[in-house]
Amino acid sequence: MTALRVLAVDDEAPALDELIYLLDEHPATGDVVGASDATEALRILAEQPVDAAFLDISMPGLSGMELATVLAKYATPPALVFVTAHDDRAVQAFEVGAVDYLLKPLRAERLSQAIDRVLAARGTEAAPEPEAAPADEASAPLKSGDVIPVERGGVTSLIQRASISWVEAVGDYARLHTDSGDYLVRVTLSTLESQWAQAGFARVHRSYLVALPMVTGLRSAGTATKVMVRANGQTPEVELPVSRRQVRELKDRLVRDPLRSFRAGRGDGARPEGG
Repeated sequence: MTALRVLAVDDEAPALDELIYLLDEHPATGDVVGASDATEALRILAEQPVDAAFLDISMPGLSGMELATVLAKYATPPALVFVTAHDDRAVQAFEVGAVDYLLKPLRAERLSQAIDRVLAARGTEAAPEPEAAPADEASAPLKSGDVIPVERGGVTSLIQRASISWVEAVGDYARLHTDSGDYLVRVTLSTLESQWAQAGFARVHRSYLVALPMVTGLRSAGTATKVMVRANGQTPEVELPVSRRQVRELKDRLVRDPLRSFRAGRGDGARPEGG
């Protein structure tokens, strides 16, 4: 079956980011697009329709409820799901035709139930787990382990996985940030997340995978959290966003990593002070 094209709308950037990440992770979804308000959402829908819209309620301008009323009048309206901190608007939500009503903070299991209801409303069954694609010339080397062949400018180079500071999602590709430069490889971030978890890499955001030995700290910025990573193994650091649902797991992994004290921030094998 065709994967769902989904629109996520929320005026709060961290909440929108988390919603997009969770939707991206579900096997039934394909293209997930985000909008920070109703105006942007309507512009996106004018360019290409979606199968489902996940809407926050309280937004500047048109509220999520008002936007839903507009969408319900479309010739082929998307399935509507509300994702909100308000627990007193469910009746109104179902009056405008919503198939589900989710309360924040969002849980992946609850979101999965909502997607099942979207599929049911569309008269389709849940999408099967994707089969592993045959390894092609570009992605197969990434499974080999510590040495990764990469190509740039017609030149094939061999880079050490240990030289990678972080990885950035670029559609169906991934950009490896290394101490010798950046390289684009044909493999998804989710694939690298599963393959490299035991090699000290952690998913911190829908768009970023970081090497734990390169992490120098975490910084809170209001309700958001940033992870500081040595850029290309050097200083100064870069700051990457951390999804709310990933903060605790990232902290746990940083504490659990038994070699972190010897690898991060030093590079000379020196013992940490006070140890």
